[in-house]
Amino acid sequence: MIRSLLYVPAHSARFIAKAHERGADAIILDLEDAVPASHKAAARDGLRQSVASVGQRGARVLVRVNADWESQQQDALAACRAGAQGLFIPKARDPAALAALAALLVGVEAELGRQALDFVALIEDPGAVLDARSIARAPRVVALSTGGEDLALALGGRPTPEALRVPKLMVHYAAKAEGLQSYGLLRSTADYGDADAVAAAAREAREHGFDGASCVHPSLVPLLNAGFAPSAEERAWAERVVAAAAGGEGAFSVDGAMVDAPVIARARAILAAGPR
Repeated sequence: MIRSLLYVPAHSARFIAKAHERGADAIILDLEDAVPASHKAAARDGLRQSVASVGQRGARVLVRVNADWESQQQDALAACRAGAQGLFIPKARDPAALAALAALLVGVEAELGRQALDFVALIEDPGAVLDARSIARAPRVVALSTGGEDLALALGGRPTPEALRVPKLMVHYAAKAEGLQSYGLLRSTADYGDADAVAAAAREAREHGFDGASCVHPSLVPLLNAGFAPSAEERAWAERVVAAAAGGEGAFSVDGAMVDAPVIARARAILAAGPR
């Protein structure tokens, strides 16, 4: 269960040193937008140490690679050798390119005797939004997410919640149609100053079935962890539903509402997700 994914600039020793203390379910070591061009090579070379540091308390560690093919190959191989569990792949738009990246990694993974890296495809332009289901079917892709700032730029618009809502939901539907995880809020990740708005957005996203979301500031990690996990009230309801279902009736009532097979399945999923 990944509720929160915290972006950490991969060249910043100060942020890397504290990342494992933030409580995020996953850390994204960013080699792309957060790293100046002059620091990218050093950040890549330092992945072995930074992956170990940010993951020391059990957080899943992913690396956001650069979008251009030459850098992406170098970043992916370095992340693989450093022990990261997955890659965040920006500007994802071509399933064949994702397949080529997966093929590049096979030999190194076999040589190291390690598990295959997972891919999270970051959808950031209108064409990729429309092709999201094909991208979701590419090798190793386990989740989709939408890059709101880049998408708004490509659209010639502004990254307001209203502008991002439809494309983010389209990508979300593509992920769920292919049985993948879906990460995101129906607003821009870059807009982190309003904690109440982020908390409300996390609750809204969970109502739509999103699994978690990324953030660029550690103060938002607890909000995402709470927003994407069942509340005590939800768990209590789920326990009542599952207990009543043990009677074997096809449909019955709990708390004045009808319960049948999909409701029982939802209750069991809530209990499987664990408490906040």
